[in-house]
Amino acid sequence: MEVFDSPSEAALLIEEAMARCRGEVISAQPGEGRPADEVRPATARDVELLGRGVRLRILYQESSLHHPPTRSHVSKVTAAGAHVRTSAELFGQLMVVDRSVAFVPHHRVAGGAAVVRDRSVVTLLCEAFDHAWGRAHAVGDGSAKPAELSDLHRTVLRLLSEGARDETIVRRLGVSLRTCRKYVAEIFEAIGAESRFQAGYLAAQQGLLK
Repeated sequence: MEVFDSPSEAALLIEEAMARCRGEVISAQPGEGRPADEVRPATARDVELLGRGVRLRILYQESSLHHPPTRSHVSKVTAAGAHVRTSAELFGQLMVVDRSVAFVPHHRVAGGAAVVRDRSVVTLLCEAFDHAWGRAHAVGDGSAKPAELSDLHRTVLRLLSEGARDETIVRRLGVSLRTCRKYVAEIFEAIGAESRFQAGYLAAQQGLLK
């Protein structure tokens, strides 16, 4: 095992391993998602891997699919042939290339990495990943499972996406302000949104406005 404090050196080692990969890459990515400027290069790299016939399996934390850059990444790589699953909890960050070299985060330095080549340890890490993979939920098209909403909820959601205020929704639907806000809260919970803007975005991604 080698430990690299330098984020740039760690990133270079990962890129070199990816360039040599011929079989499979497995990756576990806990957390709520990385910044868009970090996700875009990863998307290009993963699509290139898939184009070479490399099998790609990625585990994400469920909450990360509420993060627009991550959702975009997942959509693109699944369209290119990647297998993506989500889990409410993950054991930690991990990447294994061709089941021969593993990358785990540095224990102190953000962006650093420990590179593991010992066959026994790599095998154990792969088994941990496979166990988590077996308990995770498949993502077929880069979207979270579509929310089940009533026609009334969908109408409220459409109005929200158009920028309608509560008073407008109340007038259009003939309901009380309290009932309107109850519907909005139920929609947020169903699709995992935290704001009206995010609700409109997630609704479009999940096809709920059609």
